[in-house]
Amino acid sequence: MKHTIAIILTVVALAAPAASAQIKWNNIATADTATLGERLVFIDFYTSWCGWCKKMDRETFTDPTVAKIMTRYYYPVKFDAESGLTFSWKGTSYKGNQPVNGRQRPHEFAYAILGQRMGFPSYGIFDSDRNLVNVLPGYYSAKDFTILLWYFASGDYKKYAYERYQQIFDSEIRPEMEKLLK
Repeated sequence: MKHTIAIILTVVALAAPAASAQIKWNNIATADTATLGERLVFIDFYTSWCGWCKKMDRETFTDPTVAKIMTRYYYPVKFDAESGLTFSWKGTSYKGNQPVNGRQRPHEFAYAILGQRMGFPSYGIFDSDRNLVNVLPGYYSAKDFTILLWYFASGDYKKYAYERYQQIFDSEIRPEMEKLLK
C-alpha cells in the first residue's frame, strides 16, 4: 500500500510542472473588455478542419517556454475563424457567419484582421489598447515561436528587424529571457 501511494505521489509531482505550463485560453467575447495591464492580446485564428492548427496545439502551444511567455505576457485567445459567434471588438460588432450550401465561411472578424492573408492557422498580436501589431501566418515549431513571441512581448520589435533578432536571439536575447521566465 505504501508503495502504491509513493508511486501515485511521484506521478502527481512529475505531472505538476507540466500542468502549470499549460496555456489558459480565453474566449474572444471576453477579450474586448478584459483587464490587460501591459499584456498583449494574442489571438489564435483556427478552424476545426485545419491540420496545422492541430499540430500547433499538440506540439508548439504545449511547449513549457511558449506556455510561460503566453501566460505572463499575453492575453491568449482561441478564435474559431468560422464560428457563428457575435461579439464586439474596439466598438465594432462582428457577426458570426451561417453556413452557405453546407459550407462554413470565415467570420467577418477574421476577414477584418487577416484580410488577404487569410489562412489557417494565423495569429493576431495586438497591443494593450487592442491595436493590431502584426499578423503571423502558418505553423511554427516551438523554438521559432518562442523567438516570435518574445520579439513582441519584450518590445524588441520596436528596436530590431526580425532577421537581425533571429541572428542574435540565442547569444544575446535568450539568456535574459530565461532569467525573466524563472
